[in-house]
Amino acid sequence: MKRLFISGCLLILLVSETGFAGEQVDFFVDRWALFLENDNAGWLEVRQEDGYLDSDMLWCWGSVTPSASTLMMDNKLIVTRIGNRVRERDTNKKPVKTHTLTSWFEFEKAGPNQIIGRGWNPNDKGTAYEEIRLVGKRLPPMPPKPDLSKLKFGKKIKLFNGKDLTGWKLINPDAVNGWGVKDGMLVNNPVQKEGEPHINYGNLQTIPEFEDFNLKLEVNIPKRSNSGIYLRGLYEVQVDDSYGREVDSHNLGAIYSRITPSVAAEKPAGEWQTLDITLCVRHINVVLNGTTIIDNQPVYGVTGGALTADEFSPGPIYLQGDHGKVSYRNIVLKAIKD
Repeated sequence: MKRLFISGCLLILLVSETGFAGEQVDFFVDRWALFLENDNAGWLEVRQEDGYLDSDMLWCWGSVTPSASTLMMDNKLIVTRIGNRVRERDTNKKPVKTHTLTSWFEFEKAGPNQIIGRGWNPNDKGTAYEEIRLVGKRLPPMPPKPDLSKLKFGKKIKLFNGKDLTGWKLINPDAVNGWGVKDGMLVNNPVQKEGEPHINYGNLQTIPEFEDFNLKLEVNIPKRSNSGIYLRGLYEVQVDDSYGREVDSHNLGAIYSRITPSVAAEKPAGEWQTLDITLCVRHINVVLNGTTIIDNQPVYGVTGGALTADEFSPGPIYLQGDHGKVSYRNIVLKAIKD
């Protein structure tokens, strides 16, 4: 009898806690901008379908990826991500031993549209964890798609004068500068010396900051090279030697890991290519080499490497310089008038 009574109490307690958690779930189901204490940016989207919780997450760098698990515990939202590290390969370089690493994140309500939280990320061997605290802000609903034919623009602003780096600066002044000017081109050449420690080269940003705009430029990408163009320091338009590949959210002209081009319009490596990019009310239009590859699509959050999670303040154009050799020219911006 006593055992039945205890079991019944536990069942009632479990049902009560589940019901209470269910009330809390609705608060978290949304999109969140994550402001990390290390000055990096993140993003979280929580969804509920058929009673299940799912989420996608961006943490500092890399791609937006699905979470391994999303659940409620003690009125907190718990999110985990899982990654694998290869520990040993055979003579054919195939993995024979891997190590699973788990990242853990917890979030709790801090106001009607705000959350606070912490994330624990393991090192490559899983022997230690880094803890980062954060504040999250609920993102407002996506506005309607703008009518691009009715936009009005200001005067052309020539961002690169073809002579020197006037109007530009390294984001991190302590980084190694691989940027320079050659034959009227803005060139990044991040040389790595074989057998020596990896050199961290700097990303380059405009000193002026902008709101919504149209940006036109030309880019030349050597074989297997990579860079990126960040709009307002938030959204990366991928720059990559992706000629001949199937369309992907990591190809030239894509919004990195977020928006996949509708068609492939790249030219072979080493040729000059044109990009015509419009950013307006959180919608992006990309024309690559005269072909529209992203047609006025909503972008639901920042991309990896964003300077901030704040999508509603002016920001610079920034060019990724820590990946590979790349050249730019004829960089012209026109601000969108209200």
